[in-house]
Amino acid sequence: MKVYISADIEGITGICHWDDATVGKWNYETCRQQMQEEVVAACEGAIAAGATEILVKDAHDTGRNLSPHHLPPPVELIRGWSGHPYCMVQDLDRSFDALILVGYHSRAGSAANPLAHTYTTEVTQICINHQPIAEFHLVTWTAAYEGVPTIFVAGDGDLCAAVTAYDPQIETVATLKGRGESTRSIHTRLATQQIRAGVERALDKRQHLQITAQPLPDWFVLEVTYKHPPRAYRKSFYPSASLVGEQTVRLETRDWFEVLRALEFIVLG
Repeated sequence: MKVYISADIEGITGICHWDDATVGKWNYETCRQQMQEEVVAACEGAIAAGATEILVKDAHDTGRNLSPHHLPPPVELIRGWSGHPYCMVQDLDRSFDALILVGYHSRAGSAANPLAHTYTTEVTQICINHQPIAEFHLVTWTAAYEGVPTIFVAGDGDLCAAVTAYDPQIETVATLKGRGESTRSIHTRLATQQIRAGVERALDKRQHLQITAQPLPDWFVLEVTYKHPPRAYRKSFYPSASLVGEQTVRLETRDWFEVLRALEFIVLG
């Protein structure tokens, strides 16, 4: 069994402030270590369920937060960023049996996590078919594009509710709840225990119930709303894109990969 794990930091247990997620800032090392432990727990759960190949993508900021020395064999680790539009799930393809997400967080515009964003803090909202979306949706639809189901998500409580609304078969572990600029987290050891058990349970369910990916829409309307109108104006010159109002760039397509390619240039570029 072949498993893909994508790991972020803004949804790991105990995180509260952007300093916690930024290399060189106070408390970053503590949060980086918790990110590492939650990924290790997910790997251990996958191995217990029978995974023989595991690929982990370090998907936070520089992509250089996880140490390969602390991941159990047979895990392989992707560090850094290639620039491929698959982004947080680089190298994911149809050969994988399942996608697992660790440390994921609420969408841009959410009040449920003081670190809520979608890809970048330069945008106030990213919508697909007029619905605000989180990074969870972007990677889950990318996995579905490859025929791979997302089976487990660990992150903040608001994201977990959104995951359940999207697909109630996905196992979730809520690590924290946000209120204003504060967060209330479960115990770190409880988080790793629940992640390990949840991943094992999710993979067992994937095998026995033959869970498949949710179907993708036939048509995509991508809308990116920027904080600063000049940035929206400049990005609106992406091929087939248009400026809507003063702060929003819109693109319509039936090809999911074109959505990802557009995001790579108009959001991340």
